[in-house]
Amino acid sequence: MPSEKPSTAFALARQAVIWRSGAQIAGQVITWGATFLVIRILDPHDYGLFAMTQVVLTVLNMLNGAGLASGLIQKPEADERSIRQLYGMLIALNFGLGLLQFLMAPLVAAYFRQPIVADLLRVQAFLYFTTPFVAFPYALLARAIDFKPQAKVYFLSSITGALAALAGAFAGLGVWTLILAPAVLFTTRAIGMTRISGHHYRPLFDFRGAGALAKFGGLMAAGQFFWVVQSQADVFLAGRVLSPTTLGLYTTALFLTQILVSKFVPAINDVAFSVYARMQDDRDAVAMGFARSARMVMLVAMPFYVGLAVAAEPVVATVLGPKWIAAGPIVRLVAIAMPAMTLQVLFAPACGAMGRPGIAAKTGMIGAMLLPACFAVGLVWGVAGLAASWIAAYAALLAITAWRALPVIGLRASLLARTLEPVVLAALAMGGIVMLADRFVALPSAPLHLAWLVSVGGIAYFGWLAAFAGDVLSEAVAVVRGRQPAPRVQPIATAA
Repeated sequence: MPSEKPSTAFALARQAVIWRSGAQIAGQVITWGATFLVIRILDPHDYGLFAMTQVVLTVLNMLNGAGLASGLIQKPEADERSIRQLYGMLIALNFGLGLLQFLMAPLVAAYFRQPIVADLLRVQAFLYFTTPFVAFPYALLARAIDFKPQAKVYFLSSITGALAALAGAFAGLGVWTLILAPAVLFTTRAIGMTRISGHHYRPLFDFRGAGALAKFGGLMAAGQFFWVVQSQADVFLAGRVLSPTTLGLYTTALFLTQILVSKFVPAINDVAFSVYARMQDDRDAVAMGFARSARMVMLVAMPFYVGLAVAAEPVVATVLGPKWIAAGPIVRLVAIAMPAMTLQVLFAPACGAMGRPGIAAKTGMIGAMLLPACFAVGLVWGVAGLAASWIAAYAALLAITAWRALPVIGLRASLLARTLEPVVLAALAMGGIVMLADRFVALPSAPLHLAWLVSVGGIAYFGWLAAFAGDVLSEAVAVVRGRQPAPRVQPIATAA
């Protein structure tokens, strides 16, 4: 797969982002509408039980072969044998994982002291059987940076999952609603992805000669494993300390706060990995692409997180409902940590596409030690301390990640900081203005008050950018309109 010219890569990236992220946005709008309605119907206790099962599901999912699929995407050339071997590996891995989860379910239930968790986990084991038929077609389409067919399937599966969630909630299924919805979603996605890819490959279970693919996939999986430890350590530790209700408040607050980084940024990273892989022989182009991508992401992320931190209570009251009002202070604390987390997760696809997945793996290993330690200390002060520990943990992890990854990408930290500075200043100024609006103007209902704060924040943010960083707005408009913006970042390559 030869290196692409930056202009060609830009055009491919824009088209891919439109389809990948556009479908993600449309699908998430439907999913969120259903999810927030379901949250209003179910109780925090249900979400606490569900969170306990997600610890296991997420840990085992990092072994599902997604790293192997990434290896196929990154590989410049791939013959039919290696493609069929990937298919066989995905099937063998995931069927084995499903059996493993089914068998270990009673042990997990005993750890959390909640017998129903065993039944939930056994039913969830079905999800692994759908994974090969999503991941394999995805790898084939991603190699060609063809995200349009996938976008349609993801949109359709979002609708079926949302309908299943609503049906379960209104039928009074309780926590089982949260098991039914993903089962329907991933079954639809597996059928759709297999059909639209149009492939005729048969899986090959003879893995001789697949060492390079397995090694790359293993390194990617190692990075994912450490990420899973980071992301699930809080629930794993808190599940034995907090009640299911308090744990439900905490995990739902995380869901609300992490919507952007968990739902939209992965779509951008999917595209970024494919595009960086096409440009891997031109490190300056990768560096420039990374800096520009980071600024575009933070252009949206910074005002979202700052606004969420400032207006946490009216957001929770409006979106989740009165029974969740105690989640407001948790949302505020976690939102402060989210800009660092969002920027930190952007580094992995760039390093992986440059043929250095070990960077993400080693950084993930550091995070897998740092975050659980912070969470354990924070839990001494209960759920508030646990939420506050995110701030220190991700500030430190971002610094470590940037120190290790920027030389590989070929971008100096000072240049990245100057690239992001206008967006950060605009968001902080917006936050101060919204705080004043919140303090001196109180409207009678939470939705009206939230609408007032959002209006003030939007005017303040874009007004600041227009006055002090017009070039950033011009760049964003150019990207949206499909024009490659003039280079404003001059990356300086450094030794990896």
